[in-house]
Amino acid sequence: MNWAGAHVLVTGGSSGIGLATVRRVAARGARVSVLAVDNDDMDLLAANPPSGANGFEAVAVDVRDRPALTAAIDAVVRSNGPVDVLVTSAGIGRPRYFDTEDDAEFENEMAVNYFGTLWAVRAVVPSMIERHRGAIVCISSAAALFGVFGYSAYTPTKYAVRGLCETLRTELAPHGIHVACVFPADVDTPLLAAEEPLKMPELRAISGKVRPIPPERVADAILAAVEKERHRVFSDKRTHALARVAEIAPSLGTRLTDWLVSRADRDRDM
Repeated sequence: MNWAGAHVLVTGGSSGIGLATVRRVAARGARVSVLAVDNDDMDLLAANPPSGANGFEAVAVDVRDRPALTAAIDAVVRSNGPVDVLVTSAGIGRPRYFDTEDDAEFENEMAVNYFGTLWAVRAVVPSMIERHRGAIVCISSAAALFGVFGYSAYTPTKYAVRGLCETLRTELAPHGIHVACVFPADVDTPLLAAEEPLKMPELRAISGKVRPIPPERVADAILAAVEKERHRVFSDKRTHALARVAEIAPSLGTRLTDWLVSRADRDRDM
């Protein structure tokens, strides 16, 4: 992969993993386009473009709005050319007990995390097929490896992203298109910071005292996945090991999770 001059489009690229990826590819001379919600992070990025980029575009758009998202992608393609690499990093989530979660939150998280990914992919694939090249990198989550307590709205959306990637990997490979799915665990981002005060005792027991990793580590894993055509992307050894357990001995992970939850319940009752 020659990043210099390649057009890299990042949704949710104004903060967190997306922003770290934007900075990494810009430093390698890519033409960079960012699509993200209209907020202070987007204003700051637009006012301070990443250094090194051969071209930079930032368009405020809500990824839930398919016509607006498609129009935004068309606009950056006119400026920076056909998309060579798409990274879908737009995402939201919050922990809450299933029986107290709002119905609207289930719909909203699916709209952002899954359909926001799907609509972006749908918009760039035809050109990639026509040119017989391209790469698509979707940010899923370690929560797509097994169900996580408290994330009944979030986890299914990330399973959906994983399923989309696994399907597209096979279908698009004959067209010269590489598809990768990223499974980050806790990452030091504004999203995680917003979730922290909402975490219930059971979730804290499961997550333990593991320190979040910096978003730059995930960005480096994303670039390596594109360069080396890796399909499953893990940015830390712990999550990689977790994926192996989920594949080889899923009941072990289930028993461990149940034990941690029961211990949290006992501690709360004491």
